[in-house]
Amino acid sequence: MTLEDRLLALIAQNGPLTVAQYMTSALYDPVDGYYTRKAALGADGDFITAPEASQMFGELVGLWCAQEWMAMGSPAPFNLVELGPGAGTLISDAWRATRIVPGFHDAARIALVEVSETLRARQAQALETVGAHATWITRLEDAPQAPTLIIANEFLDCMPVRQFVRVGGGWRERLVGARDGALRFGLAQDALPDDGLIPPALRDAAEGAIAEIAPSLPAFVASLAERFAHAPGRALIIDYGSAETTGGDTLQAVRRHARVDPLEEPGAADLTAHVDFVRLAALARETGLAVHGPAPQGVWLESLGIRERAAALTKSRPDKAQSIAAQLHRLTAPDQMGVLFNAVCLTPSDSPPPAGFERTA
Repeated sequence: MTLEDRLLALIAQNGPLTVAQYMTSALYDPVDGYYTRKAALGADGDFITAPEASQMFGELVGLWCAQEWMAMGSPAPFNLVELGPGAGTLISDAWRATRIVPGFHDAARIALVEVSETLRARQAQALETVGAHATWITRLEDAPQAPTLIIANEFLDCMPVRQFVRVGGGWRERLVGARDGALRFGLAQDALPDDGLIPPALRDAAEGAIAEIAPSLPAFVASLAERFAHAPGRALIIDYGSAETTGGDTLQAVRRHARVDPLEEPGAADLTAHVDFVRLAALARETGLAVHGPAPQGVWLESLGIRERAAALTKSRPDKAQSIAAQLHRLTAPDQMGVLFNAVCLTPSDSPPPAGFERTA
């Protein structure tokens, strides 16, 4: 029985699913979830993330971590945690770049938050090539209590979201039901009794507006606040989404580098939604964390010296000049990843602005 068949049976028995419930099943079902059985990353897979686009991304993130480690007083040991490490490209590039930083490798304890056994194997292989080893955990809370640097690149976009549609002056939840033997979107019959769930900027939005809420985001932020209350740390979050609350349907499914119907063959495509950086910042401040950013990815990378790194790579490999220029453009240009993606850093309230965020503090 396919995951779609099981979801249809569940809907027939219990009624429609929220979009968040559907995303959770499609991405993380123990048998047929995308990140359980497939998770095809890279040029030959379904999608490419910034680390796969260029080694420069992981290298600069690694050097950023080293800079922040020193700003924290060079604690030893410390946790170097990546959330959703994909194929392990970012963490291995970061490790290779930081070999020049005295004491960093000796002090670091790499912990990778990953649920996919297939991806864990790829991550182990990638780390082996740079002489590094990691432990794997299923939750951030499982990392030892110690100073912690956290990297979350394209992690929050995989958090399941609930969707609400402005209808008749109120808000009704978008649901996943069944019609003619197939999964279909629909709306809850009753309006929300209270619009407290809806972001303040959208409560008086026009008819047809869509609000997206990630139910697990508060718990994620709370886990950061709890950790940083006991030891220093930084959480670097890089993801796509607007720095302002604009509303709209951002749920998308990607397979073989093309968008497909999110309800088609659940488990076979990656599902994501834009990160609400406004809500993320508000939740962080409510817990006492300091919020640095958001800064557009292109601006942040340029402040860390990506153009200088590209020039150095070009000098050492002039035969790769065109490719390196294309990589730089993809990571930083406004019409590529430079503006759609934003970087945010969450820290304890008494921390100085992290590298690259000095102008956004």
